[in-house]
Amino acid sequence: MLVKVKGTPLADNDDVDPFDFVRTIAVARIMMPRSHVRLSAGREQMSEQTQAMCFMAGANSIFYGCKLLTTPNPEEDKDRVLFRKLGLNPQHTETESGDNEQQQALTAQLMNADTDLFYNAAL
Repeated sequence: MLVKVKGTPLADNDDVDPFDFVRTIAVARIMMPRSHVRLSAGREQMSEQTQAMCFMAGANSIFYGCKLLTTPNPEEDKDRVLFRKLGLNPQHTETESGDNEQQQALTAQLMNADTDLFYNAAL
């Protein structure tokens, strides 16, 4: 589903019919059988039924967590409940660190900007 953000080219577009959206997911799956077909921004506005139909039509990926750029994602517990209802088992992935740890590491690097990873290009 389209998240309408004021000031963007698609901000004034008509709402996409949920059935048309599900058809789009199905076409993407058929056209790109080995790709990730990801539901991302807009899931917050989708009903559980629409999300379920998207997964059945071929969606196999979501963005999971607090926020995606400028739009919020559904709460993690809400996703877990939906997956349980649908009998979906999320793929577990390994990460080096979570968002908070990455933010702290970047902040620390910026405080000591001249390192192997960062340098002051203005000099």
